[in-house]
Amino acid sequence: MAKLSMISALFLAVVWSSCSRMLDEEIRSQVGDTHLSTPEGFEDGVRAAYSTLRTFHANELGMTLTVFGTDTYTMGSDGSYKFVNEYTSQFDPRTTFVRDLWNNLYIGINTCNAVIDRAPTVEGLSEEIRNVRVAEARFLRAYYYFTLVQQFGPVHLSVKETTEVTTEASRSPVSEVYAVIEEDLRFAIEQLPETSPDYGRAIKPAAAHLLARVLLTRATSEAAEDSDYAEAGALAEQVINDYGFQLLDDFAKVFEQGSGERNAEVIWAIQYTKNAITNGANSEADGTGNAAHRYFLMEYDVLPGMNRNVRDGQPWKRFMPTTYTLETLFADRVNDTRYRKSFKDVFLCTRPGTYTVNGKEVTYAEGDTAVWLPGYQLDAAVKASKNFLVIEPADYTQKLYPTLTKFLDPERPDMNYEAGSRDFLAFRLAETYLIAAEAFMYAGDEAKAVTYLNEVRGRAAYDGLDEAEDANRRAAMMVTAGELSLDLILEERGRELLGEQLRWYDLVRTHTLVERVRAHNPDGGDNIQDYHVLRPIPQDQIDRTAGGSEAFPQNPGYN
Repeated sequence: MAKLSMISALFLAVVWSSCSRMLDEEIRSQVGDTHLSTPEGFEDGVRAAYSTLRTFHANELGMTLTVFGTDTYTMGSDGSYKFVNEYTSQFDPRTTFVRDLWNNLYIGINTCNAVIDRAPTVEGLSEEIRNVRVAEARFLRAYYYFTLVQQFGPVHLSVKETTEVTTEASRSPVSEVYAVIEEDLRFAIEQLPETSPDYGRAIKPAAAHLLARVLLTRATSEAAEDSDYAEAGALAEQVINDYGFQLLDDFAKVFEQGSGERNAEVIWAIQYTKNAITNGANSEADGTGNAAHRYFLMEYDVLPGMNRNVRDGQPWKRFMPTTYTLETLFADRVNDTRYRKSFKDVFLCTRPGTYTVNGKEVTYAEGDTAVWLPGYQLDAAVKASKNFLVIEPADYTQKLYPTLTKFLDPERPDMNYEAGSRDFLAFRLAETYLIAAEAFMYAGDEAKAVTYLNEVRGRAAYDGLDEAEDANRRAAMMVTAGELSLDLILEERGRELLGEQLRWYDLVRTHTLVERVRAHNPDGGDNIQDYHVLRPIPQDQIDRTAGGSEAFPQNPGYN
């Protein structure tokens, strides 16, 4: 009996029975192969193509492979995948997260292929709907291949539905993978509507944003084309100017839970929900439920006056901000409000009682300040005068450090409920501005580059308390064309997009991963090597391919 390739069609036989109808929060079971040829089944197929997004975004797998091992985050005290951050030999082709990422993305790709291939034969669909659904599938296929090529380099390329068991596979050149991604996204831009009443579906500006990101990335790869920077800038500019999106005045408002998540800055989001059936409550095995609320928290629940609670979150202590993040990226806390709006500095008492704090006995009532992280060192006398625990930078450990707030989910029904309901904001306009700034800088238009960069920096100055002070801070945040540099843009991306599953890609794309990890990640810097800019090909894939490693070679550096 032939071995089953990990990029075969096994999933297609069962996908319809397990997929939730994510876009409208209904569920359909036992959707078979024949059903896919009906209008209703075809729509279920498109929904299934979206479900792969949840296997990577806002869960530990996706966060580990994008946040860990960078200059902005290192490891907290807990977790089983510290070796990904440390770049030790344990990070090898048998790493479960690498295998699962590979599997899940190819499942998603084959689902997209099935939708695309079968679309012409589905009767009862209007041509407009047919074209839009195919464009959605091609947008998603491009997104999945883009993730693969960034993580693994040359990968197996298939744009036709696989319906039989196969052991044949090969690694296509990066240039060919990018060509498919670009073709899919240009089709999507042409066919997708500008807006959709079904929130969460791909739309034209999302495809344009993604293509801008793709071209910016390709521009530094072996597949680079001379026009990449200019086209990336033009596409980003189109998204900024043509579709009605706008930067919110207040950075913090972008991440307000609930209806605030669907705001004028969000171009495209991966949906989660409070519906326990469709959200995969208390399980990450199927990639559902937004679990990002757990990973960036310090161990607050053992401190005086505190216990674990819904408001402050589940402190899994996976990711700890580096000193570089806290002291360099967020050094300016006078003009730039993003430190205060990104990190939690006060914990209010949830466990009333009398405790010894700062060498004296204090009594907390419910809601009193119990813990304060000022973000800087206090005068000893000032610290001693406080009737609550003060945690200064010198006190930071792998258990105690500033908590990133943008993913916290206080709307979970109880403190042990794992499956968060926040949408994951995959594309937002602030990133589009930063793509435009970087693209135009390299295209030679420094004036445009600095204009777009300053829009993001200027918004970060907003405090909303005093108009004159806001204006002064905004003026202080402006940079000139002469100050433009890659480091400046990377620092701005680090502040604005912290934790949003982009940093590893940013450093690989700009060929700064090894340099920056060595300089700023105390746990990964000693081990990282040049070959770590790619992940290991899963050993299962090599073993199940006819010809083994000769037909499907491993990435350099991995055994």
